[in-house]
Amino acid sequence: MKIGVWATVAMVFAGAAFADSPEVTKVDARKSGGSWSFSVTLKHGDTGWEHYADGWGVYLEDGTELGYRVLAHPHVNEQPFTRSLGGVQIPTGVERVLIVPRDKVHGTGEGFLVKLQ
Repeated sequence: MKIGVWATVAMVFAGAAFADSPEVTKVDARKSGGSWSFSVTLKHGDTGWEHYADGWGVYLEDGTELGYRVLAHPHVNEQPFTRSLGGVQIPTGVERVLIVPRDKVHGTGEGFLVKLQ
């Protein structure tokens, strides 16, 4: 069953995002039983093994990590691209989470705020 999701972009953590940091362009969040799955679309100027989007995480607004999806290789010729993470446990009462991308050069990028419904 698909759960409606409303998302807006929000800055997270300290520091400004760099132009070459990965960007979350879309999130599809679905609840199944007691856990959530997230399909996240990223856009990044991957250039090869030295500079590529290497993961994204699901976080509470206080920075607590709820799950992390490792991206094991560059996606130079596949932009934007979508990858999923399932089995994410969201604490009772939490209405919003942040999806935060990262890359090998710049670290974390801008967070994408997702309202869970």
